[in-house]
Order: sequence, then C-alpha cells, then structure tokens
Amino acid sequence: MRFERELLKGIAPVVVLEILARGRMYGYELSEALEQRSGGVLTLGRGTLYPLLYNLEAKGLVAAEWEDGQTKRKRRYYSITGRGKDQLARQKEQWLQLQRGVNLVFGVFGDGMRKGHMIVETSGRPCWQSSMV
Repeated sequence: MRFERELLKGIAPVVVLEILARGRMYGYELSEALEQRSGGVLTLGRGTLYPLLYNLEAKGLVAAEWEDGQTKRKRRYYSITGRGKDQLARQKEQWLQLQRGVNLVFGVFGDGMRKGHMIVETSGRPCWQSSMV
C-alpha cells in the first residue's frame, strides 16, 4: 500500500531513528531493514531516504562516516547520536499517545480488537472481519 506523502513524512524520521538505534547502517541496508521490520508496510525510496538522513545529520540526530564496504566500495554509515536518542524517546512517546487517540476514534481497543469485529490473520497480514458472520 502506498501512503500519502504527508502521512509518511511525519513518521519517517522517528522510524529511521528507531532502526538506527539498533545499530549503524548504510543507506540501502537501512531501507531494507525498515521494510523488513515493518512487514513491508513502510518503504523509503532513495529520493526520500537520503534527504531525510542528510536532514537528520544536519540536526545532529545522526552521525555519518564513509567506510570501505565489503566490495571495496565506499559506503556512508549512519548511526544515531545521543541527541538523536533523546529525540527518539520524545517522538516515540508522542507517537504512542497519538496512536492511542486515533485508535479510540476508530474504535480499536488496546488488545487490537474492534467493537463488533475481530482480527483474522490471512497471508501473514492482519485484516478486519465482522464477528457477526
């Protein structure tokens, strides 16, 4: 599913910081890790990821350094800074509060259940099915 640019724009910095909090990575590796950790829901192309990384670096939230990769090709490795970790903690708390509020508006409760509905796994992805069936 492709998300509207503005919707993804708000969550992209926090998910990139979260992935980098698990260890330093180069851009393509980060993009793959994000897609894998999100179950394929979140994908960032080069045109989105690299400007975002440069912006995070300019703000002092990530640090970058060039190193030779396994193929002797130089790669730019990114890591989260102490300032980035502080920002991540604040943004995660805000995101969790926002998510809780949106779930209440949508009628989704803390256990993932929806009033009158239940979650059923199909093809490894959750979907909504009426419990009235």
